[in-house]
This record gives sequence, structure tokens and C-alpha cells, in this order.
Amino acid sequence: MEFEESGIGEECGVFGCVAAGEWPTQLEVAQVLTLGLVALQHRGQESAGIVTSNGASPPTYSAHKGMGLVNTAFPPEALLKLRHGNLGICHTRYSTTGMSELQNCQPFVVDTLHGKIAVAHNGELVNAHALRRKVMRHGVGLSTSSDSELITQLLAFTPPMEELDAPDWVARIKNLMTETPTSYSLLVLFKDVIYAVRDPYGNRPLCIGRLVPISKLHSSGAGEEDTEGWVVSSESCSFQSIGAKYYREVLPGEIVQISRRGVKSLSIVPRREGDLPAFCIFEYVYFARPDSIFEGQMVYTVRQRCGRQLAIEAPTDADVVSTVPESATPAALGYAQQSGLPYIEVLCKNRYVGRTFIQPNTRLRQLGVAKKFGALTDNFAGKRVVLIDDSIVRGNTISPIIKLLKEAGATEVHIRVASPPIRFPCYMGINIPTKEELIANKPEFQDIAGHIGADSVQYLTVEGLVSAVQKGIASFHEKDKMISSSNQCGSRVGHCTACLTGKYPVELEW
Repeated sequence: MEFEESGIGEECGVFGCVAAGEWPTQLEVAQVLTLGLVALQHRGQESAGIVTSNGASPPTYSAHKGMGLVNTAFPPEALLKLRHGNLGICHTRYSTTGMSELQNCQPFVVDTLHGKIAVAHNGELVNAHALRRKVMRHGVGLSTSSDSELITQLLAFTPPMEELDAPDWVARIKNLMTETPTSYSLLVLFKDVIYAVRDPYGNRPLCIGRLVPISKLHSSGAGEEDTEGWVVSSESCSFQSIGAKYYREVLPGEIVQISRRGVKSLSIVPRREGDLPAFCIFEYVYFARPDSIFEGQMVYTVRQRCGRQLAIEAPTDADVVSTVPESATPAALGYAQQSGLPYIEVLCKNRYVGRTFIQPNTRLRQLGVAKKFGALTDNFAGKRVVLIDDSIVRGNTISPIIKLLKEAGATEVHIRVASPPIRFPCYMGINIPTKEELIANKPEFQDIAGHIGADSVQYLTVEGLVSAVQKGIASFHEKDKMISSSNQCGSRVGHCTACLTGKYPVELEW
């Protein structure tokens, strides 16, 4: 919960769709794109954009962008101008680089020697400043402050070996991946195909789904001939709402071509020798929707395992287990199962109070939290409560909740946090407060229980978190035969814990 209240947020979500079979298609691609974005709304609420193409030669592109939530940004009249698309990509944004302006809204569309391309990007380039200077030295002007425009311009560069009449997009994408090792998941729309790309470290998620008839959505009888289209998304949670079956992840370093004829893996760009993948571990902890699948396991299940591990590492004498609604609920259930304590609800959430992190100062933020919850007094009066949260970032939001519970009759409130203390900023696509703002770096952290008014506070360890996340991955890799397990980018397991440990997967360049 405190991730939301403190302003920590995922940078964005990307989604793409290609209609299968003959074009013009009967599939309403613009509607599929919009519904896909709605399902990714938790990844960004600042702005949204869609670009569609009819896939002809030359293609006709249509685009619409808007500020705010997806339903606000895309009124019915906006979707009408996108309705003739046979394929398209879209994006929802929560900015970490670039100002909150419409000009920074993606996807970006630029002209190249061989025609227009559209690019949607999730992540943040670790060497963006050096790349920006390099692009400008080539005489290319940049009209926005976004990393994503920089990526688009780098893709527009012509590789030295490319023939004038035959664009080699694999070479161009490889050139980009050589220039910057992380962090990005990309969708590149060119004419009648979408290229789906993950950086060699796999820091940001990306997966592929197959659109099938609704009658065959929940059966195993849907064959290749039933495919109505292909979709690609930051998270698989978007697939159910559009009638798609999960197909597979895009592997770290992989370049995948998606067309009306199907999905084809074109190349895999390796990491630096000896380096492990570095998938962001906080996708599991907080950012992803609990019904999404990463590395062969559901996020909800991983969060439950985190709660179980937390109960092993940080037991306490108490009567009931509960949670701060609602991202920490799976962890609280896991803690209750492992500890043998009953799980109950102690807080009722007012869903119509705005997100408190947008309020500008501490006092207003605290008032926002107080307005956001009501105490379910009958459930816990006279009892000792273990309250599970997903984080304590600044410490401003949990304190009034503890006060509320104690005033309502809780005899003790013990805080257990289903993630380790955040001590370092993220430079790879997550909006984290400055190092000085993080409670784990302040003197009061030495007595954080006293500072926030709890009877005790304990966090999940880094080792415990990594263990809970990786427990379900090994068997998945053994079963996954779609791409050879001998490929070093796909067969090894690793996660980025830089915001917890200060150990970044690559050298940062400024």
C-alpha cells in the first residue's frame, strides 16, 4: 500500500495487436488495444496513446494520444479514426524521465529512410545522457525529454551494412541493444509487422498471447487454425479481458517478429559474459497485477510465498493477521497460513478517495490516508494484530493506520513488511523517492517501531525475497522447450535487487 501512497510507480505499460489471416480484418484491433491498455492501467495513469496501421504498402498510420486515464484519453470519436487498423501498438505512461506533457506521450512515430516506424517503450536507459549527446552529434534534434524518443531516433539510424532498398530491422535493433544494455521492453511497428524486444538483462517484462474464439478460450482444443490474432503485452493480465490465451514470454535479449502469419523468434542478443538476467524483483512484490504470469509463475502465488517466508523469518505472538488493503493481501494470507493464525480484515477501504501520493505535502498526505480507511472494530477489539504491508517507504502512511487501529481497540499492532527496506534509487524505470527521503536511510530507522507507533516492525530479508521468487522458476525452465535451454539468455535465473542492495546489474553512466 505504501508504494502507492509514497509515489513509487512503474514507468509504463506497452501493448500490441496484429490481426491474423486476411486483411482488411474483421477483428476490431482498436478495441483490443484499448481494452489491453485498460488492463495495464495500474502501470501508468498519466497519459495514453495508440498507433494503428493498415499494413499496406505504403501503410497508412492513424494515431491518438491523450492525458489521463485510458477511458478519458480515448473517447468513442477517437477510436473511430483508428478503426481501419489491421495492427497497432499502444502505451500507458507514468513518467520517470520526461515531463508530464502530451508531447512525451507514446508511441512515438518518426520517418526513416524506408518509411514510418512507431515505437512504444517501457523502462529507462541507464546511459541516456551519453546517447542523447551522440544522437545530437549526428545532427538529430530531439523534441522531447523522453528516453523513448531517443530509442526511436537510434532505430532510425541506418546500419553500415544495410542496403538502401532493404531495411534490416534486426540489425537496427541489435545496434540499439549494443548501444544500451538496459532497461527496456520495446514494441516497434513497421508496415505490417510488430517487433517485440526485451533488453539482454530482461529487466522489464514482455509476453505474447494468442487471440482465439471465445468458445475456445478456456479449452485445450484451440489449434493454430483458430488464431484470430496475436497480442503482446507488458503483463499477461491483459489477455483474459480481450479473449487471448497466454503463449509465452519474450526472453531476455530476444527479438521477436509478430505478423499476421504468426510469431517468429529472429535473434537473441547476449549479455556481457558471466552476467545473470536482472528481471526487476519488485514486479513480483508490488507493480504487477496479481493475476499476471512471469517466469512461469503467477504473481499472486509468489506474494503468498513471500508471506510464508516472512512468517518463518519474523514470527510474533499475536491473535490475528491482517493487511493494509489491498496489494499485500496475498502476503498476509501466506503469513496466516504459515503461522496458523486466523486472517481477518481490520480496515475498510474507501475506494473513492484519490491517490494520496499526488498531494504535495506530508500533512495532506497523512490526512488522505486517514480519510481512506475505516476500522472494522468488531473484528479486532481487544486483540493483538499482525498487520502485513508491502512496504514502508517514507513511514508517513503506516503511522496513522496504526494509530487508527489502536484507538479502535487493538491491544498491540505488529508490522511485518513483505519486502526488504528500500535504500537506493532505481535508474531503470521505477519512480522511487530520493535516497534522503527513504525511511531506511534516516536515523529514525534504528527505532522505526517507536517512530511509527508500532509494537514491533520486521522486514522480509533480501535472501528471503529472492528465495520466495525463485522457488517456482526452476521447474518452469525445465518444462519450457519452445526455445533451446542452451541459450544463455533464456536458461539462467537472476533478478535485479538494486533498490535493496545498491548492486546494479550494469554500470551506470551519467
